[in-house]
Amino acid sequence: MDKKVRVRFAPSPTGGLHLGGVRTALFNYLFAKKNNGTFVLRVEDTDQNRFVEGAEQYIVDCLNWCGIAPDESPNKPGAYGPYRQSERKPSYGKFAEQLISDGYAYYAFDTPEELEAKRKEIPNFQYGQATRMQMRNSLTLTLSEVEELLAAKTPHVVRIKVPEDEIVHFNDLIRGDVSFETSLVDDKVLLKADGMPTYHLAVVVDDKAMEISHAFRGEEWLPSAPIHILLWKYLGWESDMPQWAHLPLILKPDGHGKLSKRDGDRLGFPVYAMNWTDPKTSDVTKGFKEMGFLPEAFINMLALLGWNDGTDQELFSLKELEDKFSIERISKAGAKFDFEKAKWYNHEWIKSESAERLAPSVKIELQKAGIEVKETFLNTVIDLIKDRCTLLPDFVAQSGYFFTSPAEYDVNSVKPKWSAEKADFFNAFAEKLTLTDAAAEEINFKALAEEKGFKPGELMLPFRIMLVGGKFGPGVFDIAVLLGVDETKARIAKAVNLFNS
Repeated sequence: MDKKVRVRFAPSPTGGLHLGGVRTALFNYLFAKKNNGTFVLRVEDTDQNRFVEGAEQYIVDCLNWCGIAPDESPNKPGAYGPYRQSERKPSYGKFAEQLISDGYAYYAFDTPEELEAKRKEIPNFQYGQATRMQMRNSLTLTLSEVEELLAAKTPHVVRIKVPEDEIVHFNDLIRGDVSFETSLVDDKVLLKADGMPTYHLAVVVDDKAMEISHAFRGEEWLPSAPIHILLWKYLGWESDMPQWAHLPLILKPDGHGKLSKRDGDRLGFPVYAMNWTDPKTSDVTKGFKEMGFLPEAFINMLALLGWNDGTDQELFSLKELEDKFSIERISKAGAKFDFEKAKWYNHEWIKSESAERLAPSVKIELQKAGIEVKETFLNTVIDLIKDRCTLLPDFVAQSGYFFTSPAEYDVNSVKPKWSAEKADFFNAFAEKLTLTDAAAEEINFKALAEEKGFKPGELMLPFRIMLVGGKFGPGVFDIAVLLGVDETKARIAKAVNLFNS
């Protein structure tokens, strides 16, 4: 690569961070790491109408949780700041003026009412080559009229003057040669009436100022590409233009259309990285983090939505992704989101993680459920049950009984075959408990069962329900050893009384 790799994730602080946005950030991050480059977070906050308080910090928190913190950002400025577009506002106007003076843009004074009237008059109205000479702008007004309007501070925007009958083409690192006919492209607004740039002008000016080498963004931005290519050319920066890579869409589970928050609400899964609380309504939209996903699993799942390393490998650590990532392996086609597969990734990561790594998260889940955690054997409990947990909250149901006696019992699974003889067996077994070793205790259990005339299988399920309340959990003798002699005896006595009643 000729120039130093500098890539940017440039979200708008308008609400929750969609998993498609996180994937864009991830691919930027991986490409930077693979090429000893710099990953930049630039906040595109020029649309003041959509700006939401707290959204910028939320984006930072999401990236930190995912483990893909930027090298440069508003919180960690480098030599290419400022990192918020709103703080760059003075720089955009001069470039808009330069485009006007060079004949590549023009002032448009049309009022909202005039534009609305034109939309009613012309079906599918577009402000461009076919209509610009019917409008109130510096192409149709005299120079003196334009100067008067500007002097009077008449509200106006600046629009790019898209050339007629040209082909704009560029090389996309994912899609190859991409071309557009300018006759199908309208004269986009570059500078709004409040002096703020639109995305089209800002993204070009900012990428130039920040020396961005590669621009990864979603496929939905492809229709805007000709405007941006023209601006790089018109501003005389064509040789500094970043290489483009338009990422495939993340699709609904049925493959029809882009995955949206509404799809998540409808189908019962999150589409945001972390919980987002709307500051106006206080409505909470659930995120993957709060649902119980590990960041490693979330990132692993996202990386394989539209990329693979060419093998059958499905589980990747972030370090492995950094080493193996390549643009050549990104698909052109959209990737269907599968929540069951996402949960599979999480299950696999929970199984493979150490108890030490999982313990802080598990402890939080147990405490949220009002369970007082015994630190002395938390790690042992986690190792016993982690294979049974898909999401972090599953640890509550799968391990809560280690820390607190069951509040409810699956009595119906025991009562039909319960007898005084079984009660006698468990009372006798409780008296003999040593619980020094799970395997030895199982031998003792089976020997006593044989002595009392029972098959061990008849007694295993009642014993499990006595200890955990239901038909689940790891080896029942492993559970008993962890609970200890006194607690196991107390649970047997409590359950025997319940089953006898």
